[in-house]
Amino acid sequence: MVTVNKNTSGWNGDNRDPWGGSSNNQRQPNFENPFEGFQKNLNKLIPGGGKGKRGFFLLFIVIVLLWALSGLYRVNADEQGVVLRFGKFVSQTSPGLHYHLPWPIETVKTPKVTIVNRIDIGMRGSSSSSFGNTSRSMRDVPEESLMLTGDENIVDIDFSVFWVISDAAAFLFRIQFPERTIKAVAESAMREVVGNSEIQPILTGARQKTEEDVRGLMQATLDSYGAGIQIREVKMQKVDPPSAVIDSFRDVQAARADQERARNEANAYANKVVPEAQGESEKIRRESEAYQSQTVAEAEGQAKRFVSIYSEYIDAKDVTRQRMFLETMEKVFNDMNKVIIDSDAVGGQGVLPYLPLNEVRRKGDQ
Repeated sequence: MVTVNKNTSGWNGDNRDPWGGSSNNQRQPNFENPFEGFQKNLNKLIPGGGKGKRGFFLLFIVIVLLWALSGLYRVNADEQGVVLRFGKFVSQTSPGLHYHLPWPIETVKTPKVTIVNRIDIGMRGSSSSSFGNTSRSMRDVPEESLMLTGDENIVDIDFSVFWVISDAAAFLFRIQFPERTIKAVAESAMREVVGNSEIQPILTGARQKTEEDVRGLMQATLDSYGAGIQIREVKMQKVDPPSAVIDSFRDVQAARADQERARNEANAYANKVVPEAQGESEKIRRESEAYQSQTVAEAEGQAKRFVSIYSEYIDAKDVTRQRMFLETMEKVFNDMNKVIIDSDAVGGQGVLPYLPLNEVRRKGDQ
């Protein structure tokens, strides 16, 4: 039989506790009420020693105040606040300090509405790092980039869409997957615009018009969804024929360029020759009209002269006949060498020497 001494305060008859420590000034653990120490410390902080219901009431007040203050929130300058009550949209708040009913009654979301977001269609980016340097490479996604033009050609287009949130509440609750929706709308709009255009303008001078048409069509579609999204810009990064036929396409483009150059040279030559021919034609026409007018005027003058001479001839036939004869002989002999024959001349030869003094004098002056 084992006898236990009630006066023994420790094991083996000493004053040490079962854990090997001295029992002097040591408190043994209380396994029956493990929160007893916490309650005593809390009672020290509460006026009145925590006796009765007063201490618990004050503790409840403190907890309620802290819970109520948890409804304070701040909306930054680049954000827009969206207040939800039991998960349902209640209101929107502008940047600044605001208050909402504490959780779980109300919650607030603060999406950033000034950040310009970017979505790439037809290409994907991948980052790689080497010796501390990070590089970004792009790979083509043919199922997104290959499109059919209005003249039945295939074009490879990579483009980017830049967008911002215009209405935070609509952005959060009207569409379930905003980025997927934007990407699908962008691809659909680009295919529609390209399908109504020819390949040559898209590759050359109509890129800006194509971008603006796609942006407008995207905005109209998203507005019809009530998405709360504004499309800032559509930027075409690459516009090329498919890689499998790009060499042949370049040959065709070179041939078209030669054709266009030859056409321009022909137009330039025509623009030079045609005005000259028109000017020469106009000159000949005017000379013909002038000759016609001159001939008609001379004929009319001759006719009037004949009529006048005839009138004089009727009045004095012999005199008029003699004058006409002399005038005619004057015209006939004006430019001829002249020899005068006189039957009464000395020697009976009938030849009279003629010396043109006027011509001799004119030659002497020269």
